[in-house]
Amino acid sequence: MSMIPHCPSGCSQRQNVRMVVRFGHFYRSSDRRKIQRFKCTHCGRHFSQASFSKSFGQNKRHLNHKIFLLLVSGVSQRRIARLLKCHLTTVSRKLSFLGERARWLNHCHRLSRPKVSEVQFDDLETFEHTKLKPLSVTLMVEKGSRQILAFEVARMPANGLLARKSFKKYGYRKDERADSRNRLFRRIKPVVHDKVHIESDQNPLYLPLVRNFFPDSNYQAFKGQRGAVTGQGELKKIGFDPLFSLNHTCAMLRANINRLFRKTWCTTKKIQPLIDHLEIYVLYHNKVILRGVPRKRCLKL
Repeated sequence: MSMIPHCPSGCSQRQNVRMVVRFGHFYRSSDRRKIQRFKCTHCGRHFSQASFSKSFGQNKRHLNHKIFLLLVSGVSQRRIARLLKCHLTTVSRKLSFLGERARWLNHCHRLSRPKVSEVQFDDLETFEHTKLKPLSVTLMVEKGSRQILAFEVARMPANGLLARKSFKKYGYRKDERADSRNRLFRRIKPVVHDKVHIESDQNPLYLPLVRNFFPDSNYQAFKGQRGAVTGQGELKKIGFDPLFSLNHTCAMLRANINRLFRKTWCTTKKIQPLIDHLEIYVLYHNKVILRGVPRKRCLKL
């Protein structure tokens, strides 16, 4: 860091004068770097250029970027721990840290971009721990560019042949999808036009939702199509898919996030790690895959 920073306590900023001087160096063993120390001559506080880093206090900060890339490349947490020769707990903590960082960067990116005029949304289903406890991921993307605008995760009851087994083993399971969709629409309302063009499948619950949040919008629903073998059910067996931007993005989620694979031993145990993992992929998808931002600048750690 070439510039001398202000004191973290803000004493020099309150007096509108800089009272910070260089105060030696120290060797950081975690990434083998020489770190500059500073001292505030007003309050006597000692700090360093590492005090302003988002990864301040981490002993294995050099693994952040590697774990970030592996998490968005279809690698499980156990395999990441084996490849990087670290503990599984380290990977779990990094997932939480990277998810929180990605959540903030996604929020900033969403507010900084121009308002969207065409969107597509639908639900993607997965589960926590067992198929008897399904989850719904409501996803909204921009039509054409395939930018992921936002998502929400909600619990839902099992249906079909699994409904009776689920109720017998785990009892009543509340359907949280309605509240989840409301949160999603409230989140994206500031970043889309009032007269936005919205597309989805013919789920009867979608129309009242759209009319409630976007009464001036143009809503169009398409009949659901049979999924293809390739694409794991997200890409359709038709010549022209009107919801291609959404279905292609869902297929990419299932291809790049290990816990969303159709057939996998890797399952989500709790909802929060799934949310963190999705936030990390959304950041990588929007900035690196679609916009070509260098991977090392993506996290801004």
